[in-house]
Amino acid sequence: MTDASSLNPQQRAAALERMANETFEVVVIGGGAVGAGAALDAVTRGLSVALVEARDFASGTSSRSSKLIHGGLRYLEQLDFRLVREALRERSLLLNTLAPHLVKPVPFLYPLRQRFFERPYVEAGMLLYDTMAGHDGVPRHRHFTRRGALRIAPGLKPDSLIGAIQYYDGKVDDARCTMTVARTAAHYGAAVANNAPVVGFLREGERVTGVRVHDLATGRDVEVRAQQVVNATGVWTDDVQHLVRERGKFRVRASKGIHVVVPRDRIQLDTGLILRTEKSVLFVIPWGRHWIVGTTDTDWELSKAHPAASRTDIDYVLEHANAVLAQPLTHEDVEGVYAGLRPLLSGESESTSKLSREHSVAVPVPGLVAVAGGKYTTYRVMGKDAIDAAARGLDRSVPESVTHRTELLGADGYRALWNGRHRLAKQSGLHPARIEHLLDRYGSCIHDLLALVAERPELAEPLPGADDYLAVEVHYAAASEGARHLDDVLARRTRISIETFHRGVETAPVAARLMGDVLGWSRADVRREVDTYTARVEAERRSQEQPDDEAADEVRTAAPDLLAGVGDA
Repeated sequence: MTDASSLNPQQRAAALERMANETFEVVVIGGGAVGAGAALDAVTRGLSVALVEARDFASGTSSRSSKLIHGGLRYLEQLDFRLVREALRERSLLLNTLAPHLVKPVPFLYPLRQRFFERPYVEAGMLLYDTMAGHDGVPRHRHFTRRGALRIAPGLKPDSLIGAIQYYDGKVDDARCTMTVARTAAHYGAAVANNAPVVGFLREGERVTGVRVHDLATGRDVEVRAQQVVNATGVWTDDVQHLVRERGKFRVRASKGIHVVVPRDRIQLDTGLILRTEKSVLFVIPWGRHWIVGTTDTDWELSKAHPAASRTDIDYVLEHANAVLAQPLTHEDVEGVYAGLRPLLSGESESTSKLSREHSVAVPVPGLVAVAGGKYTTYRVMGKDAIDAAARGLDRSVPESVTHRTELLGADGYRALWNGRHRLAKQSGLHPARIEHLLDRYGSCIHDLLALVAERPELAEPLPGADDYLAVEVHYAAASEGARHLDDVLARRTRISIETFHRGVETAPVAARLMGDVLGWSRADVRREVDTYTARVEAERRSQEQPDDEAADEVRTAAPDLLAGVGDA
């Protein structure tokens, strides 16, 4: 691994200096999964690439998904076989080749409620799902009687099912995976910068020839020249398009989905759960010492930077989960809540749950490519398709995409290290459970963290109020993973903001001091970061007590924001 793979302050400054002085073949706007994927696709084809993100990597949709890498079982019912096949192919790649350290198989139990017809109907869908997946190492589906189902899911009401079918998909820490994709792009030579919103476009006649970027660290504007610009901003696609003052070829609508996080002991299951609802499906997803329960699907036209979950949203999720749980969940059981926005391609239907999850690529004006839609699982394909379109506008031959066999940082050697985890534990002095935790977050980059611990043993201490995580992880997030603010670490590099009842407030002072040591913060800087984060948590708590979207949004957006005005268009 080279220094180029570290998203540290020096790398960021050097990247922006490159942006000011070079003409790139491709500039990508948006540091979510698709933008990072497009940057990685382009740079591994030998193109010169810049990637800019307004806030933090994955700070929008790509940190607030259901954390699933899946084919979309329900799309089979909609006869969208192409989407399912494509997603299952990507699932296999991520599980087995690209990111085995980040993406893991997860079982789901589908309770059956109707006698006679339901089991063969669901069985047909599951059989097709497994067949389309091929031999990708994920277990095939299997059938259970009611008694058998209750043995692995004793927390279900006995009268809520007559039997069940269990199948497997994949799960991922979406924000960590997205950051790793961006970091891998930097490793191969992309100029990468977060906290760098695009505030305008450069034009030569009708052609787009670059972007004007505002560096939030220095306050200066940088003109970044490029032969092709890729707009990969998800729910902000139309807002970015307005900066060009040209209509796009498609429209993107935002659909809000919320999830709640509860402690593992609140639901007695040895498997994940998938439930059919009147609008969509509800997942109960195992997540370390927690469960993630969601989601909703409602239209959203308010703040895109800070979508808010209302009490009505939370009630909806709890109500549908409690329909089958023997011990009902209450609001007091909820550790964390997060709300995200799906970028759906707008169609004629008024219901967001009916809008397409497929993606689209268009060239609205010469020199500009827009990509939107899709789902997290297919981020790599979306990035490839966007760069295919950009390549057609370049004046040279461009090699085919190689990202289907380009491992993300940390994947190389992961399985060998996992097999030797007890030896690593003995060498480092850390408990084997700590080594497993680090391997499943950093893969072979664990050596970087263990070297830091060897040099500074105090970094092996657990974080206060969040003892699943070590101090070294905060240090590393600031030193190598591009974290620039406390929220970046507590909400995205780790998941402390949703995995603790205090939502990171107890951890914030220590985490801020650790970040400050790396980033050169003064005492006033540390205090401002902690105060801002604490105010954000308080605003989110109060927004989640409001009865509707408008009231929740008003409370949430009133909180102070160190990046105020960025991404709120």
